[in-house]
Amino acid sequence: MKQILTIIIMAMIISTGDAQSFYDLQAKTITGETFNFSSLKGKKVMIVNTASKCGFTPQYKELEKLYEQYGGDNFVIIGFPSNDFLRQEPGTNEEIANFCQMNYGVTFPMMAKISVKGKQKSPVYKWLTDKKLNGKMKSKVKWNFQKYIIDENGNLIAVFPPKTSPMNPKIIELIK
Repeated sequence: MKQILTIIIMAMIISTGDAQSFYDLQAKTITGETFNFSSLKGKKVMIVNTASKCGFTPQYKELEKLYEQYGGDNFVIIGFPSNDFLRQEPGTNEEIANFCQMNYGVTFPMMAKISVKGKQKSPVYKWLTDKKLNGKMKSKVKWNFQKYIIDENGNLIAVFPPKTSPMNPKIIELIK
């Protein structure tokens, strides 16, 4: 009986690998508070790495429109400023927050500036890009404004390249 139980436990460990729950993650908001991803249970989530001096920066307007139309109890967008691509996000968290508000009226949650690649990659982006952690897929952040979609159960379900509009019908279908 002990051997059977040991085999079952080993099989469970092997099948789950190193996967961890999306809801175990946390980040700092752009104003410095701790944001626990457990507060997102039951919601679909779009995570997007942002930058203020990028050719895709006007996507902030589309992200805000998407958030106004679908955000609330069932969907949230979370922006993660990053300076990883050609130093296109050089500002401080305060400067980034002001830029987003003044230029695009951003109301969706913005997190503190992080790294989305390399040795300094944030735990959130480690989870998003590593199949061993998210249990679904491996990816690489190609540029600013790459979009990750997480379903209401905390599963990574899609990745969209930076040039994909936030208002793309495929994205809207996934978040509805």
